[in-house]
Amino acid sequence: MNLELSDRVAIVTGSSRGLGLAAARALHTEGARVVLCARGRDALDASAAALGGGERVRAVVADVSTPEGAQRVVGDAMDAFGRVDILVNNVGKAGGGGIDATSDEEWQSAFDQTLVPAIRMSRLVVPHMRAQGGGVILMIASIWGRESGGRMTYNVVKAGEISLAKAMAQQLAGANIRVNSIAPGSISFEGGSWWKRQQEDPKGMAEFVAREIPMGRFGRPEEVGDVVAFLASARASWITGASITVDGGQSRSNI
Repeated sequence: MNLELSDRVAIVTGSSRGLGLAAARALHTEGARVVLCARGRDALDASAAALGGGERVRAVVADVSTPEGAQRVVGDAMDAFGRVDILVNNVGKAGGGGIDATSDEEWQSAFDQTLVPAIRMSRLVVPHMRAQGGGVILMIASIWGRESGGRMTYNVVKAGEISLAKAMAQQLAGANIRVNSIAPGSISFEGGSWWKRQQEDPKGMAEFVAREIPMGRFGRPEEVGDVVAFLASARASWITGASITVDGGQSRSNI
């Protein structure tokens, strides 16, 4: 299947590792020009090299939880490539515990590190997408944004991303800008939180998988990346406002 992504320009936030890197790799493999961004130079350069480097890859050191960082990423994409066709909002972080143990600062951090960057980056690219006749915005959310589960702050901000995607999809459809969210389940990759738990407690994690994931294994980042590439492509031209689960049957929601 030809996804018709050759020379499309994609920004992927939080793309030095994990799901962000997998999304960038899938888009790049399909011919897109990709702008990677993250806060750390060394990991970002390694990720750019893993994609093969060259003129189709840009690596921008920036913190998109700040207005200046977000502006830097979009400005670099426009300076280098003259357009933005695809935005993948992937950054996210949430701490805290139960309602009585989570401070105002932890709540604010969860919003500032996850939902606000998605809002800010989307707001910056929409005028460019309007001017060029269309585009695609994707949110990497979570099954824990679709139903109860996981850390409470994470649950809330991921639900916010899914709601944001739906609202934007309805607002921007007339401008030929499609907006969708992707809700991964438990994904394991080296250095990630699930991988670390597997190293620390292999028996407990094996029991978790047997109990919670019908397909009997953790997901792989590339399985999410492939969905990103499809949803970003012309092959998904009538899909907007959707939340797509990629979870091996883990979630319990009927919708």
